[in-house]
Amino acid sequence: MDSTSPATTLTQPATGASPQDPLISAPTAVNGHAPATPSTIAATPSTTPVRGRAVIELTEKPSIDGVAARLLTPEQASRLKAVPYAFDGRRVLVVMADPADTAAADELSVLAGRPIRRARLPEDQFEELLRSAYGATATQMAQRLGGAEEEDELLANLTAVDAQDVHRMAEEPSVVNLVNLIILEAVKSRTSDVHIEPFDRSLVVKYRIDGDLKPQTSPPKALQAAITSRIKIMAGMDIAERYVPQDGHITLRFENRKVDIRVSTVPTIYGESVVMRILDKQSVQLDLQALGMSDADRAEMDRLLAMPHGMVLVTGPTGSGKTTTLYAALTKLYDPTLKIITVEDPVEYELGGINQIPVNPDRGLEFATGLRSILRQDPDVIMVGEIRDGETAEIAVRAALTGHLVLSTLHTNDAASAIGRLLDMSVEPFLLASVVEGVLAQRLGRRICQSCVQPMEIPEALRHRILATEAPLFPGGRAFKGAGCDKCDGSGYRGRIGYYEMLTVTPAMRQLIAGGKSTSADLLAHAAPTHISMRRDGLLKASKGLTTVEEVLRATQDSEVMMSPGNKSGVAGVKPA
Repeated sequence: MDSTSPATTLTQPATGASPQDPLISAPTAVNGHAPATPSTIAATPSTTPVRGRAVIELTEKPSIDGVAARLLTPEQASRLKAVPYAFDGRRVLVVMADPADTAAADELSVLAGRPIRRARLPEDQFEELLRSAYGATATQMAQRLGGAEEEDELLANLTAVDAQDVHRMAEEPSVVNLVNLIILEAVKSRTSDVHIEPFDRSLVVKYRIDGDLKPQTSPPKALQAAITSRIKIMAGMDIAERYVPQDGHITLRFENRKVDIRVSTVPTIYGESVVMRILDKQSVQLDLQALGMSDADRAEMDRLLAMPHGMVLVTGPTGSGKTTTLYAALTKLYDPTLKIITVEDPVEYELGGINQIPVNPDRGLEFATGLRSILRQDPDVIMVGEIRDGETAEIAVRAALTGHLVLSTLHTNDAASAIGRLLDMSVEPFLLASVVEGVLAQRLGRRICQSCVQPMEIPEALRHRILATEAPLFPGGRAFKGAGCDKCDGSGYRGRIGYYEMLTVTPAMRQLIAGGKSTSADLLAHAAPTHISMRRDGLLKASKGLTTVEEVLRATQDSEVMMSPGNKSGVAGVKPA
């Protein structure tokens, strides 16, 4: 990894706005669609009959409704020479280069799923309208670069490409612009990861948005070597080495802000698979309230962070937002009078005023060795990116015993399991009981777009998975969903929200831990009266229209439901909220 590679300024070729671009004007949506208004049906002085149907004669470019424009992909719009630009009741208003082309009109109606009304613009204005509606996307550029491919060309042996040829291909300005556009569109769409996957006859590009992978229209297979090599050049990686996994780092300047990208490549049977993790600090809110933590959990977290020493753990699977939660905690903790040091693998975001150490196994810097060195730096607060082994666990526990506040993460399914995991790493029970103060377990789910949230009947398939004690949260069996609008790109979701389980260690729990009893059932039976499970925390948010019941059940799973004697709530450790 070359962390000192110079920053790259990411620019987009001069184009019009894409349909997703906020620069496109859109009337106020009604039921997910914007009605036609005098501004959207611009200058309609006359109509001309074409084969018995009236065609709107436009004298100037109309404003474009983004919802209407997205009824067609850029490829379909270019092929049919048509631009949907507004709604008129059930009809879609479409500007066509040739309104007399009935075959294109019929296909437009099928693609839109509703009747259309045709409009005509002068040829030069139509081309400008098409560009402003769909722009020069990465898809269009890839198609222009790829051109027509013969079937045999798809079977080209990529390993036969000479390294110098690949370097030359990747430095072509057109390929440079294509890769820039792929990254630019990813940053603008709040993508967390860009996946470029090679297969037998295709090169697949996917964006991970709000936790879900969304396939994009892919560039031609013939550009695989050039695209991969251009990314590797930007990341300071060896383009001649195609048979060994590599890691790299790109620093971009985008819209006057810094965007870091971690690049990983692995060899597959059809070439190198590339994943780019986009770390855009501006898109991440390092605030516990913005992450979705409830007032009660936030107050308890504040109490834990105010302690002069002890251990606070955050647990969950990979991708559940553990590091972001710890960063939010460190941001809240920061004070010039405190010495705060972290050891991370890798450092995801740079935090002002905090010393951050990246793990470097190649140079012998592991979590354990880094943590041991940190203790000689006179720290007040220590953050360990992850406790992976017994040595790291033992040093972290002893650091908490000697007057330091230690924050770290573990991979467990719930909060109570963290105690058992540390005991499995051979941490002495009496030491663990003395230092652990609280455990926060979390998952991430998609947040309902607040611009199109609406009530809904809970489907029968989900209703039977809701317990009798949880049903009162949803009067009349109704919850919420997103209808889909311009702001959420029609998905009904925008952003993610956390589901949390805050487990504060009580005196009774300390006695159990010191005695070596670490089962979840034992610990939860002695939890504080205010403790609620992650599942219930998610359902409380679903009842307020912040997320959906389906997202909560998907993220927390039904395995949390434990019908144990004496647990009247029906959920392990749940006290009615």
